[in-house]
Amino acid sequence: MNFSSKLLENAVNEFGRLPGIGQKTALRLVLHLLNQDQSTVEKFSDSLLILKKNIRFCKSCHNISDHDICEICTSLKRDKSLICVVEDSRDIMAIENTHQYNGLYHVLNGLISPMDGVGPSDLTVDQLVSRVKDTTVNEIIFALSATMEGDTTIFYLHKRLKDEPLKISTLARGIAFGGEIEYADELTLGRSITTRVPYENTFTK
Repeated sequence: MNFSSKLLENAVNEFGRLPGIGQKTALRLVLHLLNQDQSTVEKFSDSLLILKKNIRFCKSCHNISDHDICEICTSLKRDKSLICVVEDSRDIMAIENTHQYNGLYHVLNGLISPMDGVGPSDLTVDQLVSRVKDTTVNEIIFALSATMEGDTTIFYLHKRLKDEPLKISTLARGIAFGGEIEYADELTLGRSITTRVPYENTFTK
């Protein structure tokens, strides 16, 4: 793509670094901002800088938060005996939109993927095990994507938690294999949570 301005090219290249944004989309976004007044662009850029500077991650569940402990973890209305394990904060947003779940969460910040060099030590697995040991948790729900990485992660977590006195369940497979939690429609995801099933190891021993 040929640019008439080096400044324009630099801005397009930066937007193009964002996931799912190609050069044409990046150019459209940059041109849109270029056509806005100065105050609008400054408000946009300031919001990103403030976000990056001040955002926190909950010390309990590792969800994105404005405080050291997020609003879900501090809520007196949540069932603290129930923890739903998810890959990242986008999955929490998707599950919350179903209005079918009232427990707590634990964000792993990824999935085990040997091909990508991601192992258990790169995730918040130890923190999850500590939460289970230190609190009165009665059930763990694995709400991970129905992919090979998701199943591998569930298998590993089950090994780490199987000796603890709690119920371990996973989403009912209303989520198609290969499907991502964040892209599931709310009805399917909600039903998968309410009709969750006990986790059974289906890997070859």
